[in-house]
Amino acid sequence: MLVTPDVLALNSARLPEDVDPQETTEWLEAMEAVLKHGGPERAKFLLETLIAVTDRAGAKMPGGVTTPYVNTIPVEDQPTFPGDRALERKIKSIVRWNAMAMVQKANKNTNVGGHIGTFASAATLYEVGFNHFFHGRSADHPGDVVFFQGHASPGMYSRAFVEGRLDETKLNNFRQELKPGGGISSYPHPWLMPDFWQYPTVSMGLGPIMSIYHARYNRYLRDRELAKTDLARVWAFLGDGECDEPESLGAISLAGREKLDNLTWVINCNLQRLDGPVRGNSKIIQELEGIFRGAGWNVIKVIWGTDWDELLKNDHTGALARRMMEVVDGEYCDYVGRDMRTAEEKVTHAKKSDVITDEEDADRRGAYIRDTFFNTPELKSLVEHLSNKDIAGLKRGGHDPLKVYAAYKAATEHKGQPTVILVKTVKGYGMAGDGGQGKFTNHQQKKVAIKEFRDRFELPITDDQLEHIPFYRPADDSPEMKYMKARRAALGGPQPFRNNEFIPCQPPERKGFERQYEATIQGKPISTTFAWVNLMTAICRDPHIGKLLVPIVPDEGQTFGMPPMYKTFGMYSSVGQTYTPVDKGSYTEYRESKTGQILQEGINEAGSMASWIAAGTAYSTHGVNTIPFYIYYSMFGFQRIGDLAWAAADARTRGFLMGGTAGRTTINGEGLQHEDGHSHLMAMTIPTCRTYDPAFAYELAVIVEEGINAMYVRNEECFYYLTVYNEAYEMPAMPGEHVREGIIRGLYSVKSVKPASAKLEVQLVGSGVILNEALRAQQILAEKYNIASTVYSATSYQMLRKDAIECERHNRLHPDATKKVPFVAQVLGGTNGPIIATSDYMRALPETVAPYLNGRMLALGTDGFGRSETRKALRRFFEVDAENVTVAALYSLFQQGQLDPGTVKKAIADLGIDPDAAHPWTI
Repeated sequence: MLVTPDVLALNSARLPEDVDPQETTEWLEAMEAVLKHGGPERAKFLLETLIAVTDRAGAKMPGGVTTPYVNTIPVEDQPTFPGDRALERKIKSIVRWNAMAMVQKANKNTNVGGHIGTFASAATLYEVGFNHFFHGRSADHPGDVVFFQGHASPGMYSRAFVEGRLDETKLNNFRQELKPGGGISSYPHPWLMPDFWQYPTVSMGLGPIMSIYHARYNRYLRDRELAKTDLARVWAFLGDGECDEPESLGAISLAGREKLDNLTWVINCNLQRLDGPVRGNSKIIQELEGIFRGAGWNVIKVIWGTDWDELLKNDHTGALARRMMEVVDGEYCDYVGRDMRTAEEKVTHAKKSDVITDEEDADRRGAYIRDTFFNTPELKSLVEHLSNKDIAGLKRGGHDPLKVYAAYKAATEHKGQPTVILVKTVKGYGMAGDGGQGKFTNHQQKKVAIKEFRDRFELPITDDQLEHIPFYRPADDSPEMKYMKARRAALGGPQPFRNNEFIPCQPPERKGFERQYEATIQGKPISTTFAWVNLMTAICRDPHIGKLLVPIVPDEGQTFGMPPMYKTFGMYSSVGQTYTPVDKGSYTEYRESKTGQILQEGINEAGSMASWIAAGTAYSTHGVNTIPFYIYYSMFGFQRIGDLAWAAADARTRGFLMGGTAGRTTINGEGLQHEDGHSHLMAMTIPTCRTYDPAFAYELAVIVEEGINAMYVRNEECFYYLTVYNEAYEMPAMPGEHVREGIIRGLYSVKSVKPASAKLEVQLVGSGVILNEALRAQQILAEKYNIASTVYSATSYQMLRKDAIECERHNRLHPDATKKVPFVAQVLGGTNGPIIATSDYMRALPETVAPYLNGRMLALGTDGFGRSETRKALRRFFEVDAENVTVAALYSLFQQGQLDPGTVKKAIADLGIDPDAAHPWTI
């Protein structure tokens, strides 16, 4: 029967007092009949119709639909637990001990610290997964992707040690990677531990959003027949406090809309942040349930352990369920975190253990809960058969493997929706006091009662050994080891794991790039962005790598000129296109397709970046070398998603980031927020990022071809950042193959002009669109001042600086060896006169190579806030136009004693420069 006393009790527990129970029963019996004869879909239709009617009548429904504050899966629907509970508990105890020992040793012997409370609360969540659900990579299974909660990393290291994957030296060197024998990183860092971690997650909120787009990308790979991913499940473990981060919940609607039933989130609701309760005045589990249900997720709540089942079964009036609902999270924290000493005992003894034993603490705590939680005669009667210690030991659901297993099994079997499992736990569970229930342990509480811990988990460690907190691994032939290894073998292999086998691509055909080597037709100038679109269109047809390219754009494709690509290659949609586009049949038709190649992510830079990471790591996770190109407004790149860019580097992501509408003066009319003059400096902070600022189409083509070969043919672990502009001008032809090296290494000569009677010479360095200003300055210097010059294109200051630093370090540490000369000095060192550098970026960019040029460089740049103006006015305002480059060259010659100040002063007047104008920094 659907209408049972427990259903009525639960209903009364979350709603106002029922003024007509008989009518309620009739409605419920009617719904039972619908479910029996019409099925769930018919019941859903009727409910939605009723909601619509009552809404129009003014009876507005609450914002988020929630269920009672009890477990979603009734005890009668729980599956049989398939494992050996006794052995699994022993294994969990061993894992917990080693995790604690590792952190305690680090805290005792160093100042590097470590966290243990998070894993203590989540140990059961992980152990059930390791024993029954987390698939490793095997011939029959691609392997699951698990985004482990960063602060729980000691537990993963501990289990790997027990499995024999990490040795004792590694655990002794926790957070000490530079020690002899090697160490292990503080959190999941694939860059530091490439054989272990898949994805970095400790920067809160990044794991959740990456998991969503990774699950969707698995569908993309399947639908485009690039990889078999149907069996691959994505798991993400996060905390309830982590859900405060906008990245955590900002993309959950995508998962619901895309029906990503290959995605499971487990939110560890221990109700505590660093500073206190997450939702002390309300209930975070209920809040999250409403949010996720509204976003189209399947929600499973695991709140109460098995010990509560009998109490809830006997709760015929709903009093207990009602009490569970009305108690706020701050009070739940108090029940397990309260210091049970009396006021006098706190004054007399600083340590609780000097006053009361665990048994006494449990008795006091149980009495306190009996008085404050079971606070009515009816509630007290429910627990009158329980001792105070029994009451103190009533578990939350996240510490009960039966409840956790049931939730995981239901999640993996559910179809048509992603699943979130909201699990209630205790932070620091089992680490101190109260007979095993455990107090809250925050980040600052580093030391635990080692002996009590050992006794509680019945570990074979003697008192004499405790001082050194030894690690413990059972014998290989022990039941625990055999069981653990058998379970992992049944699931296909180890977790965490990262696949490091790389199968290189065939190099792309040169002909796809050669069209960009040609000069543009007279009278038809193009921008470097348009050149990129042309290049992408060509190489998407490359027989070797074309199908592997993944163009990604956040709703700015019109700006970048991408609509023709939309029609040609299609935009990926898991359901294809169920409507007729308004521009059907046109050259720029908006075409969605289940096999579409382009990911159009909407106005969502963070989501686009998460897709880029998924695509750029597919060479590892799925053994397919997809090559992502993510193009976006350069201003909204690193400064908006900088943390994700750093995570991408940590995850060893490969691919191309394309900073479109680049430059502080080039995207004219857009004003302060849109004009980028600093992204190249921000990109320099990421060690594996190779940054380029090409001026011409052939430079762009050379860099992209080199990047594909570097990352996907030669197996170099890096990614590329290129800025492309929206200013159209005539593109020259590539001078020849001799410039290829300079383009890739960052600097080459473009044009030299030497008037017949010229006695003075300068070197002019330009980047991106501002290279054209350097070329125009070259003409002015020759025609007006009879000065010779050579113009260079600085395609990458980052590559020049990296090379210079490597040379300097070699020379410094090998003083008796032949000196290495930086490439920038090889190109410019033997030239005459001053060096003037100009770009659409801040002066600090070219100044990064100035130390290697013997003080000869004067850099111009676009320091300061942008303006909504014409390009010509902006370049004059920022002093990077040809006239300012000319004056800078003349002034530098004057500084070198080769020109009189009068000539410089006259040139300032002749060229229309106002020497008294306010500097961009000042206004």
